[in-house]
Amino acid sequence: MLIILWKLSIFVLIFTVMESKSVFLEIKRFFLVVLGGLLMAVNINTFVNSANLFPGGFTGLSLLIQKTVFNSFNITIPFSVLLYSLNIIPFFIGFKFIGKKFTIYSVIMIFASGLLTDFVPEIQLTEDMLLCAVFGGIVNSVAISLCLFAGSSSGGTDFIAIFISEKTGKSAWNWILAFNTCVLIAAGIIVGWDAALYSIIFQYVSTQGLNFLYKKYAKTTLIIITDRDQEIYQIIKNKTNHDATVFQGKGCYAGTEHKMLYTVVSSQESGALEKAIRNVDPSAFINVIQSKEIIGRFYKRAND
Repeated sequence: MLIILWKLSIFVLIFTVMESKSVFLEIKRFFLVVLGGLLMAVNINTFVNSANLFPGGFTGLSLLIQKTVFNSFNITIPFSVLLYSLNIIPFFIGFKFIGKKFTIYSVIMIFASGLLTDFVPEIQLTEDMLLCAVFGGIVNSVAISLCLFAGSSSGGTDFIAIFISEKTGKSAWNWILAFNTCVLIAAGIIVGWDAALYSIIFQYVSTQGLNFLYKKYAKTTLIIITDRDQEIYQIIKNKTNHDATVFQGKGCYAGTEHKMLYTVVSSQESGALEKAIRNVDPSAFINVIQSKEIIGRFYKRAND
């Protein structure tokens, strides 16, 4: 099976490199996804299985089905078989409606994490369920973040949530939360409420870790006071593809007139943009504000 994974990975890497203008970028994306899959597998076989935890999405559902069948019939179904089966329909949704490369890299992540989970040996680092929940959640957030940085996802419910959001213009994460809640209730009934309740801690830590590590969906407002407004606007446009609004203002202390640019960008882009602005105008005054909510048109990069 590992040979199959290796051959498939090489094939996909060659395909994506041929389709891309940047060979280095595609190789980087590939290794980030594989590393994310490896981390996910190691996490499942250490912290998750040690405490009988259930991560969110189809990973948690696959583990629940696997444990239920084993407890009821003493039959062990490979984790990879369950994970791949649950992801068949989301795969077609992603490939047709979200983005081909995005889906291909997500499939690499799913394939690697599923197969490696079956082959990586289980290691029990601690028997403390709280430690497993906290550190398992941290490792899970790092694994998913690596995939997000590579322009992919961990598959499953991510495909469904993105598809619904793009079709309806409304967030679908509440539906995903409801799905995860059903999985945890089922886990509590079948396996035990301790595992289900500690899984809530696991998912909370993982979510907070993702919010800290991955800033694409967070928004930052920049208010820039400068005398080089056109040059700075070109930087904003070229680097982020976002627009800006220019206001005329006057400094109260010196009475001199300045221009003020107002723009909203992704928080992931904010740091590099601020540095570029300072290079053009070292005397620019930049006010950085975290935006809670944006209502109106906002440019989003399409998944490739």
